Amino acid sequence: MATDEFSLIAQYFSACGAEGDDTLLGVGDDCALLAPPAGEVLAVTTDTLISSVHFPHHSPARLIAQRALAVNLSDMAAMGATPRWFQLALTLPDSDQSWLAEFSAGLNAMACEFNCALVGGDTTRGPLTISITLIGTVPSREALKRSGAKPGDTVFVSGTLGDGAAGLAVVEGRLSLSVEDTGFLEERFWQPQARVAQGLKIREFASAAIDISDGLVADLGHIAKASQVGALVEVDKLPLSPALRRAAGSERGLTWALSGGDDYELCFTVPASGLAQCQRLIDEGVLTATAIGQITAGQAVRCVDGQGSSYDVTHSGYQHF
Repeated sequence: MATDEFSLIAQYFSACGAEGDDTLLGVGDDCALLAPPAGEVLAVTTDTLISSVHFPHHSPARLIAQRALAVNLSDMAAMGATPRWFQLALTLPDSDQSWLAEFSAGLNAMACEFNCALVGGDTTRGPLTISITLIGTVPSREALKRSGAKPGDTVFVSGTLGDGAAGLAVVEGRLSLSVEDTGFLEERFWQPQARVAQGLKIREFASAAIDISDGLVADLGHIAKASQVGALVEVDKLPLSPALRRAAGSERGLTWALSGGDDYELCFTVPASGLAQCQRLIDEGVLTATAIGQITAGQAVRCVDGQGSSYDVTHSGYQHF
């Protein structure tokens, strides 16, 4: 049984994930030693999850762990990068053995699924906080960025939108649904589908990309700002799951899809030269994506309904401050 920091690390985190030959030295020393593939550069991202801010207090440890890694994996997907290693900074109110066993099992399962290895980190006492730094690689000059969109590009999103916000409402007890819809939406909140494989595919033809963490309007706005362009979103084309439609109705469903956040789907732009390849991948089932609008001149993100009339978004997206 782990009784101190070092025995805790040894018992629960010494062999987490899929460690390969590119890990020269992992958990247990002052630093990890890593060997990126030749011709590739590092992609590095960090996300922090805090109890009662990013997830309800007393949530299942396994789900907390998997969500913590999944949100980092989503950043990697948006860059078209391959996840390889991660570090974990874990702040705990106490060393609850059953909680740690469940947390480490969930983390290990997610890490193995995406073939990345835990290579270091830190543990300390305090309010429950999980910070993960994920390190990946991408061929030099092939990384997807926010800054490549051009007027005339088509805007796509992967998967369905609004499920994350609806799932949080279910988790917090604000929505009462059927068993099937409850299970679907809770899973969409706790275990967002990191689109890593799709990120590698769209890297071949997309001009810009971002993952949708704060809401479509806010995150597409980041692409618009970085690319110095505008965007037009046709709200009638937004992909909504049947569970979301039943849970929220069309109006609230659209609000959650546009600004709810927590979806961790990809929003990406495709120039005319890449549309045929993109559509082929969609037709083959390799890519799950929907065209929802266009990149325009200007700097604002505008939303319109099916008649072309302006559609007002009352809440632009999640912000901490």
